[in-house]
Amino acid sequence: MKELSLHILDITQNSIRAEAMLISLTVNESSAENNLTIVIEDNGKGIPAEKLQTIADPFVTSRTTRKVGLGLSLFKAAAEGCDGFFEITSILGVGTKVTGSFRRDHIDRAPLGNMADTIVTMVMSFGEADLFYEHNCNQQKFIMDTREIKETLGVTSLNELDILNWIREFVKEGLEEIMEEK
Repeated sequence: MKELSLHILDITQNSIRAEAMLISLTVNESSAENNLTIVIEDNGKGIPAEKLQTIADPFVTSRTTRKVGLGLSLFKAAAEGCDGFFEITSILGVGTKVTGSFRRDHIDRAPLGNMADTIVTMVMSFGEADLFYEHNCNQQKFIMDTREIKETLGVTSLNELDILNWIREFVKEGLEEIMEEK
């Protein structure tokens, strides 16, 4: 995939299919540590232990419409190909955690991508599920929590054009602020 944000979208859609009602996305970037780490956690159904052993195999999928599942295997290959690591843990009935870590300056590391558009796409596709998004860059932090937005607006769904546009701008401005050299 050309951008890491596409991996994030794919993995969070797995969370929605697993009936997660809360998905947490944490992105940690550090110039000093030369690291970019993406962590996606959910409170979905979880993955059985026997399936977890082969979950990153491209020929393992729970979908019935095709015989391959490339999402996790591509994310794993991207991380490991950039001097990083991939890890997935899961507990049945509790949820799943996917971690991908990359050497930040690796020549083959794909760019993170447009996170504002990625977050809006996630919110639009989540239905009633919520998103907690934390992005840390060189010890600066941005947080967005759809539960807080829903509570503030007194709504149960954020799928209105004005709200989605506001979320896009909120994320864009928040990330620009933490990316500035201080």
